[in-house]
Amino acid sequence: MSVTVVGLGADGWPGLAPPARTALEKADVVLGGRRHLDLLPETVTAEREAWPSPLVPALPGLLDRFARAELVVLASGDPMFFGIGAAVLRHRPDAAVLTHPSCLALAAARMGWAEQDVVTVSVVGRPLAAVRAALAPGRHLLVLADGPDTPGRLAALLVGAGYGSAGLSVLASLGAEHESRTDGVAADWDAPAGDPLAVVAVTCPERPDDDLLGRAPGLPDDAYDHDGQLTKAELRALSVAALRPLPGQLLWDVGGGAGSIGIEWCRAEPTARAVTIESRPDRAARITANAEALGVPGLEVVVGRAPQSLAGLDAPDAVFVGGAVSAPGMLDACRSALRPGGRLVANAVTLEGEAALAAAVAEHGGSIRRVAVSRATPVGRYLGWHAMAPVTQWIRRTP
Repeated sequence: MSVTVVGLGADGWPGLAPPARTALEKADVVLGGRRHLDLLPETVTAEREAWPSPLVPALPGLLDRFARAELVVLASGDPMFFGIGAAVLRHRPDAAVLTHPSCLALAAARMGWAEQDVVTVSVVGRPLAAVRAALAPGRHLLVLADGPDTPGRLAALLVGAGYGSAGLSVLASLGAEHESRTDGVAADWDAPAGDPLAVVAVTCPERPDDDLLGRAPGLPDDAYDHDGQLTKAELRALSVAALRPLPGQLLWDVGGGAGSIGIEWCRAEPTARAVTIESRPDRAARITANAEALGVPGLEVVVGRAPQSLAGLDAPDAVFVGGAVSAPGMLDACRSALRPGGRLVANAVTLEGEAALAAAVAEHGGSIRRVAVSRATPVGRYLGWHAMAPVTQWIRRTP
């Protein structure tokens, strides 16, 4: 029997196109949130089944349970935009999807913004801190709220990030007769908690009080809380560029320190993932705090000593080794774990580490380079060059 995913707006039944109405009227069973089910008229005679909580783990069982029924799954707006549609299709690739204007489309129309120029961040079931990485001068953001207190929490985040002059517009119940809009500025936001079904439109200022501009690697060193174990900005930019962040790919950052490589890998490609392996619990806690402050709260931190702690982790698409490259088995464990087409970047600052990299490139190929950076520092009333420790870097790609 068939499965049809139907997008339903806040306007309910009157806003549905004829194919969606027909699917609902022919259905044996309709799955959806209680709010969505209550929007259906009596002409829909199907059995109505409300979603359990949590939903995603229960979805395969529900689809199996109603496998012999004409089944309609209700979703908010566009089912393929942060919706249940993709999850249904993973289990039932033959399912049909009947879409509806998304809250993004409606919000962009209300704000007069071109959709292709807007960055969208969902905080529904996701940390609000992810908004931090999307901030940029003059950018338009649409934030999908996860509750009535989201606008207030978002305003506080913007103030802390140097975007206190950002404009906020809370667009609630888009498409419904009781649709509403509340405007204000982040630094002065005092509106009470409102409708949980809201999109918050953010107009970023052209000149925020923020030094962390853009997603390119090489953030200022003082962007990180660290104890000295930090890959410096110049080498960090070169290392992340050599790792080549790609959509959906996984990085192992072995020997995390302050977490800067994993953090900037995730900032460079929002859909990429990273696991940082750090042996010291205090540094691991610092990495977690840095990741949240810099807008990538999804960074996973594993407390343990490599290479032993690498066992059991998902196979990576890229590996960065920032310390202990001369430890027995370290480079071999990292190299052999890579998926096809994966990239390995290893940095060394000691003679022993440099010797390990020279042996690795002789045995396994790849390229090796030495990076020396000098920064100007005060010498009395003048400036002079201060040389940083040179770094030897091995770069290898798996076949």
